[in-house]
Parts: sequence; C-alpha cells; structure tokens
Amino acid sequence: MKASDLIARYEAYCPQALSMEGDISGLQIGTLDKDINRVMVALDVRETTVAEAIAKNVDLIIVKHAPIFKPLKDLVATAQNQIYLDLIKHDIAVYVSHTNIDIVPDGLNDWFCERLGITNTEILIPTKDGYGIGRIGTIKEQAFSDFALTVKEAFHLDSVRLVAYGNQDQLINRVAVCGGSGQSFYHDALAKGAQVYITGDIYYHTAQEMITNGLMAIDPGHHIEVLFIEKVIEKCETWKAEQDWDVTFIASQAPTNPFYHL
Repeated sequence: MKASDLIARYEAYCPQALSMEGDISGLQIGTLDKDINRVMVALDVRETTVAEAIAKNVDLIIVKHAPIFKPLKDLVATAQNQIYLDLIKHDIAVYVSHTNIDIVPDGLNDWFCERLGITNTEILIPTKDGYGIGRIGTIKEQAFSDFALTVKEAFHLDSVRLVAYGNQDQLINRVAVCGGSGQSFYHDALAKGAQVYITGDIYYHTAQEMITNGLMAIDPGHHIEVLFIEKVIEKCETWKAEQDWDVTFIASQAPTNPFYHL
C-alpha cells in the first residue's frame, strides 16, 4: 500500500489542523509517495530508534515527538545530524503527530484518563472549534498518596514526583491531566476545580506556586506519553482489518527515556 493512503486514514481520525499554533506535525522526513510494507510507531526518533528501524526494514515511522525540533544549520555528520542522515540514506519516512493527538477526542489525554479511572471528563484548555488540550474529571474519592501510587503503577514507573507540603493523606476526587510538559496550564486546572494536576516536567518554582495556590500535582515524567505507541498501533490494526491492508505495524522497542532513578 501507499504511505499516503495510511496517512490519509490517520488524518481522517486525527487531523493536522487540530495542532496548536506553531506546533510541528505532518511529514517531516522523506516522502509519502511510496509503497510501504512495514510501519513503526514510536514516541521519539533517536539513534536507538533509527537503528531499530533499519534492522527491521521499516519504511515509515509514525512518531509523537518531531526528530527535527529546531532549524538545521547544516547536515554535517554530527551525532544529532547522523539520525537524519541515516533515515534519508535508508529511505525511512517520518510522520509526526504531536499536539493533534493530545487534542483529538479518543486521543492521548483521553487514553490517560481511561488508564487512571478518571471519568465524567471535559476539556481542560479549549483550543478551537470545540476542541481542547488536557482533560479534567472525577475519580473515586481517595487519599492523594493512594492515587499517586495508582499513577506510578498504571505507567510502570520507578517513581513519581509529588507536589505537596506533607498533606499526602488529603482526600481528593477531582483530577486534571495534560500529557507532556503542561505546567503552564495549571491555572486552568485550578479554575476548573482540580485538586490534583498530573503533568510532566514541572519546574521547582512553578511547583511552589501550585502549592501556594492550593493545588497538588503529580509529575510522572514526560515519557508516559509512550502510551501513544500502544494505542496508535491499536488504531492502525483496526484500520488494517477494515480495509484489508497488506502492511505490518511494529511497536518500537528502542529505549528513548533519558531519565532513570536510583
């Protein structure tokens, strides 16, 4: 099948137009005007991902985080540029789905809510045309510390960072979530009555401000977005069965999380 046919079906579900202003989405490397046999879904494209794709004869990578995230000055074979050079050399196209998969209904933030048992959800931050990023909803009332352990277990983490001043036994039932690095939206979580906000990459001073303003938070890290791989593979397999595609979908196994805790 053609890469363009797969991406047309993907964009019927998750249009590029949903992406936030200035975001990187769509085809970033290679061409969609080619036949494909093997498609890999990945969170990141790093040197480990490229080596895996080459070894597995992948024709197209669907990825959440764009491999080219700042303007290139050259394509001299530095360690970072070698990632792009190897993709081009082996004719591996890269298609990026970033904030559009966060925003679309039945997308990443809804999948987080399903995984954590957050129900009665609504959009956290409206974007346009009735869509929005992040979700807020309710959970069964429980201690903050118990819910933090649920987050840790749900995403198979070695740790989670908690934003709280020793009040970990406080009962909570209203939770907001925004995948990736969503600390700038914590005021929106507060405005909609969130007691706890789940997002990654929370800065030290922002965490202090959250507590001052009466909001606790759980920082499970940016890498929980790896759920993208599992769920996009599910979508692709459904479309494959419906349309009788002759293509193999592969979940990337390459390690790309730069953080571990002792």
